[in-house]
Amino acid sequence: MKQQLIIALLLAALPAFAQQKDLVAYANTLQGTNSEYALSNGNTYPTTSLPFGMHAWSPQTGKNGDGWKYQYKATTIRGFQQAHQCSPWVGDYAVFTLMPVAGELKTHEDERAAAFSHDRETARPDYYKVTFDNHTTTELTTTERGAHLRFSFPARVPAHVVLDGYNALSGVRIYPSERKITGYVTNGRFIPKNFRNYFVIVFDQPFESFGTWENVHNRQLKGNDTLEAVGAGAYITFRPGSKVSAKVASSYISAEQAETTLQQELGRYRSFTDTRSASQKIWNTLFRNVLVEGGTQEELATFYSCLFRANLFSHQFFEYDQNGKPYYFSPYDGKVHNGYMYTDNGFWDTFRAQFPLNTILHPTMTGRYMQALLDAQQQCGWLPAWSFPGETGGMLGNHAISLLTDAWVKGIRTFDPKQALDAYFHEAMNKGPWGGANGRAGWKEYYQLGYVAFPESHGSTSQTLEYAYDDFCGYQLAKLTGQTFYAQLFARTMLNYKNQYDSTTGFMRGRKLNGDWLENFDPYEWGGPYTEGNAWHWQWSVFHDVRGLINLMGGEQPFLNKLDSLFTAPPTVNVGYYKQMIHEMTEMVNAKMGQYAHGNQPVQHAIYLYNYTSQPWKAQALARKVMANQYNAGENGFPGDEDQGQMSSWYVMSALGFYSVCPGTDEYVIGSPVFGKATIKLENGNTFLVEARNNNAQNVYIQSATLNGKPYTHHWIRHSDIMAGGTLVLEMGDKPATGRGLADADQPFSLSRP
Repeated sequence: MKQQLIIALLLAALPAFAQQKDLVAYANTLQGTNSEYALSNGNTYPTTSLPFGMHAWSPQTGKNGDGWKYQYKATTIRGFQQAHQCSPWVGDYAVFTLMPVAGELKTHEDERAAAFSHDRETARPDYYKVTFDNHTTTELTTTERGAHLRFSFPARVPAHVVLDGYNALSGVRIYPSERKITGYVTNGRFIPKNFRNYFVIVFDQPFESFGTWENVHNRQLKGNDTLEAVGAGAYITFRPGSKVSAKVASSYISAEQAETTLQQELGRYRSFTDTRSASQKIWNTLFRNVLVEGGTQEELATFYSCLFRANLFSHQFFEYDQNGKPYYFSPYDGKVHNGYMYTDNGFWDTFRAQFPLNTILHPTMTGRYMQALLDAQQQCGWLPAWSFPGETGGMLGNHAISLLTDAWVKGIRTFDPKQALDAYFHEAMNKGPWGGANGRAGWKEYYQLGYVAFPESHGSTSQTLEYAYDDFCGYQLAKLTGQTFYAQLFARTMLNYKNQYDSTTGFMRGRKLNGDWLENFDPYEWGGPYTEGNAWHWQWSVFHDVRGLINLMGGEQPFLNKLDSLFTAPPTVNVGYYKQMIHEMTEMVNAKMGQYAHGNQPVQHAIYLYNYTSQPWKAQALARKVMANQYNAGENGFPGDEDQGQMSSWYVMSALGFYSVCPGTDEYVIGSPVFGKATIKLENGNTFLVEARNNNAQNVYIQSATLNGKPYTHHWIRHSDIMAGGTLVLEMGDKPATGRGLADADQPFSLSRP
């Protein structure tokens, strides 16, 4: 009897033990770092950061200004830098670098670079460590607006730390008696003229000597304590064999605010270990709020590595004053404002999954973000499309309205919907001065003809499809908030996708101003009327009216035939307007899934379109195939650009068992979860469970389902069902349940669904 009691107590303690496990250890920040210009396995860098932190930190293998700041194949590290980069294609901003140098003082980035190997490297969300071949060790952990570094030098060898001011005007000042360096950097492409990032660095060891230098001519000024120049930096020398800690904080507002932030965020931690423990606790809390069980160790590593990346962007761009109130320097008008601001995100990528995931995990932050969007519009004159940190106008579409509408329909109502619609109306009826997504390229033709014409606007077919979806979001928000004028206006254009469909070829196709189709059509040809893809990829971008697309294509069977062919057609590439193979083309070929190019955004939702037909089981099988074959936690972890959390959020949501095909509605489309059990702890105190019974690599098909104990045949689930808490139970099997969920009501939302 006593032995049975002990066993029962041990079994009861197991769930509590699982909760205490260091889930952060599963997340590998080297995921996706084996990338280059010609081939992306993620185009990531080993980010050390808190969730949505204002600053992140990363080791630097590339030269100053190189978009590929860290490449897995590199053999030397040049420094450890403050980072914000959301894509190698746009570079970075507000960067400065610290680097330990053992032996002879070497300041230039090429000369100070130290050799390393990955077997002496640790890369986690809360902690980065590397021991160089010269036996110098760097450790790194972060707060939201600062970092704590520790440099350990070999015995009896001169010990230096070099500060590099990067590639624009910078300034430094050294305070030897305070063991402190202050300064600023101004680097960045999309910044106001008065932009400065002020930093303060405090060391815990006295300086033996010091000096300034600049990286244009590598000129050193020993004993000098102040310098302003392009690439101005500093160096300090400690006693040989030192172990030196440095606390760093930065501010976009002022040098005084940087000092305040240093005390707010790092003043409470006496040691490096204390700072790291705090970071580890924050990440573990987040990871335990999305607790998955029942998978392999590899699946757990992939899931939590992706969950980490899904919670990095957008970066906070606000700071807290001495009274704890938020305020910020605006990257749009260069002035200081009260409140919250976020930046570093391209909505063309992230409206699809990263922001919908935030509505589940971070509704409070999402609410602040929505108001920040409208504040940014007031300061900039335009809704952001891709901020970095100011507006770049990158890519296409006006997807801020998707974010706003998605938040509203999911009960996050922290903003004035009339103000949002006014801002969107301005966006939709004008073309701004920056990029393809600042206002609307081809907006006049879109309203006059019902489509964007080619060659007047490159990417025209893609633009029409995305504008129609955005107009649906405008319609949806207007309808829900009683804005009749806008509801009627956008109702006229949200079906414009139909004007791009050519029934002769069966594809969405480019059109001329006179209404003619472009000649010499080839569905395998990239570019021209298609953005970063071809006709196969853009056929499916009708998120809001999949049933209408089915009807347009001649009914369910022709639709299914074409959708099947997406995954079985040869991976042929006609480089077309690009004139050469670009990395997205290579990644599609490497994926070996026909013309399905999961490595880029336009077609990532296509798998889930089977849920709008009588064959939803195909979505279940294909989602599991993509997750198993195209993602892992290693350096080759992604099938293309990770793109500010979108690629990772696709995996996280899909692994949980659902996906956001149409943000702006309150439905998620059900797929096939990876894990036997997923427990989502929500901000409101509720818990939502997804149980996939008999789940394994072969049993990918849903046989039956219950929601809170009641039979459930729908291939979708409402956001409100998740937020209310409860349990979705899926019985899994190795063969499709072909007769399940065939009623119209079982299919997800479509405008044209009866």
